[in-house]
Amino acid sequence: MNFFRMALLAGLTAATLAAQAPKLEPLPVSLPKPLFEGTPVPTNVPNLEKPLGRPRPPFLAPAGAVNVALKKPVSGSDSDPVIGNLDMITDGNKAGTDGSFVELKPGAQSVVIDLESKCAIYAVLVWHYLKEARAYADVVVQVADDPDFIASVRTIFNNDSDNAAGLGIGKDLRYVETAEGKLIDARGVEARYIRFVSNGSDKTKANHYVEIEVFGKAGK
Repeated sequence: MNFFRMALLAGLTAATLAAQAPKLEPLPVSLPKPLFEGTPVPTNVPNLEKPLGRPRPPFLAPAGAVNVALKKPVSGSDSDPVIGNLDMITDGNKAGTDGSFVELKPGAQSVVIDLESKCAIYAVLVWHYLKEARAYADVVVQVADDPDFIASVRTIFNNDSDNAAGLGIGKDLRYVETAEGKLIDARGVEARYIRFVSNGSDKTKANHYVEIEVFGKAGK
């Protein structure tokens, strides 16, 4: 029995349920300028998502959702990046040009954003690289209530088809990086910490991040 039917049986009318539902609005997403034309599709990448071929439709979330990750602390498995520094991942600069992205060493690497309070998370946007169409491997996004990811770990995206990153096998598809970034529906999950894993791409063994945005609302 679904929630709506249970609510009706409990005496709530459809009008009451509609009045209690949160107002939804498009996320206030500002996209960077594309650095290449079209969406070249890699030919050697399995389980690849087919490009939409048109602009992504607006993502609706409860009114008042903002980027709760902006300027928040970032830590990671590679504390000494090859290029840039970890704070650049949440600095608001998503141009994708030289000097605006971070390069982490080869192999499975992770970064963790501390939202500094438990937040309701509706969507996550990640830009790994914008200067070339790439498909990053073993991309896993998880949330937790502690920085060590021991308590209440929940996975909201996983395209690691063979458990190469050691966080379980995922069924999500790999995708091509574009200026739109990858939007992940977090479905209102509540957490303080959010972890991003990647393991190189079809073009390079290194890992890159231009920017990560987490849209939600801070808890009271």
